[in-house]
Amino acid sequence: MTAVQTQTFQTLPALSSYENKVPLMICFAPNWPIRTVLFRIVGTALILGSATMWIFPGSNLSADLALMKLGTSLFFLLCGLALLMMHHVDNQPEAYFDSIRREVRVLQKNNRGRPQTVLRRSYDSLGSVRFNEHFVELFDVDGSLLMRLPIETAEIRHTLRTQLSDHVTISA
Repeated sequence: MTAVQTQTFQTLPALSSYENKVPLMICFAPNWPIRTVLFRIVGTALILGSATMWIFPGSNLSADLALMKLGTSLFFLLCGLALLMMHHVDNQPEAYFDSIRREVRVLQKNNRGRPQTVLRRSYDSLGSVRFNEHFVELFDVDGSLLMRLPIETAEIRHTLRTQLSDHVTISA
């Protein structure tokens, strides 16, 4: 009975090391936040324009003009919805840092909304990593920029730095 108890106590530190290696997920940010704001303003204007077409009275309400008005309003509505959903948060890929498998995976949602692996790289195949106050940059072996990810808090930056410190060169 005592041999089994000592064996159980010896496996507890192994479990606690798994708890320290929590996978980390970071979302990509759009390149130009101004562009997303502009797309949202134009998309909202197109949707409102498609509705106001029918509110204001027209001078001539013949069947041909009503059909053209319907086609134009549907076009404005669909284009406005497309502009609103173009840079939506749900459409952005996510970088998943897995410390157990020692790899980074880029996941993007497919048409059904399920995450799909777009890129998979082991920590050993990465060239270097550079940490900044607001983002982290991953470089390939040849020095080209692989990805730049925004970091929201200092805790995420510290966790990612400890995950990558043993496997990837961290440049200043």
